[in-house]
Amino acid sequence: MKIDLAGKTAVITGASRGIGAAVFRAFGESGARVFGTATGAAGIAAVENAAREGGFCGAAKQYDAANPADAAALVAAAADFFGAAPDIVVCNAGINSDGLLMRMKDESWARVLRTNLDGVFYLARAAVPGMLKKRGGRIIVVSSVVASAGNAGQTNYCAAKAGAEGFVRALARETAGRGVTVNAVAPGFIETDMTASMPDALREKLAAQIPAGRAGAPEEAAAAALFLASAAASYITGHTLHVNGGMLMG
Repeated sequence: MKIDLAGKTAVITGASRGIGAAVFRAFGESGARVFGTATGAAGIAAVENAAREGGFCGAAKQYDAANPADAAALVAAAADFFGAAPDIVVCNAGINSDGLLMRMKDESWARVLRTNLDGVFYLARAAVPGMLKKRGGRIIVVSSVVASAGNAGQTNYCAAKAGAEGFVRALARETAGRGVTVNAVAPGFIETDMTASMPDALREKLAAQIPAGRAGAPEEAAAAALFLASAAASYITGHTLHVNGGMLMG
């Protein structure tokens, strides 16, 4: 099924690499005008290059997901650049700071919660009014399989992602009557910069535990986000779409 997002404006945070970069490309190639974010100059250049090389309308802005002022400024900048409030927002920006609970520092806990959970709240709060006014919109949160399965050494990350999925369900109830859907995509073991740095033996062990027998590609997670952003998903809200090759079922 060919998805057409022509005429739509989309904001994607964390768009310089991994899943965020794949979402940025997929939305742009489907006709959306896309506004991506990164945390530094190199990331901004990567986002802008992706739009230029892909031949679609795109722009980039430096962004700190943990800063509420940045969220308001991002939505305003996208609206100013494209001449319309965003139709689609993908909350993808996230960090990890792993460690066993008994050794985890307060700052490791707080940093991950601020970026991965508070950041979703800040951006959604900034974007929702414009969507409600136009009686339509899509908010998509990139979660993780560990929100449901848990993972040793990631109590902070798991708590943030599980909280984000609860946030999705609550906000979906608040906005459904105005045509705004709110959903999450929960990727499993995806080939990204982070997984590429793992020892080969560990990567092979993880892949062997997945019924599909392999890690996923960022483009496969992006395809799920693209579907949720499309008109075909207009009756889906408050849902978490798992993309994990059978790693977690039920």
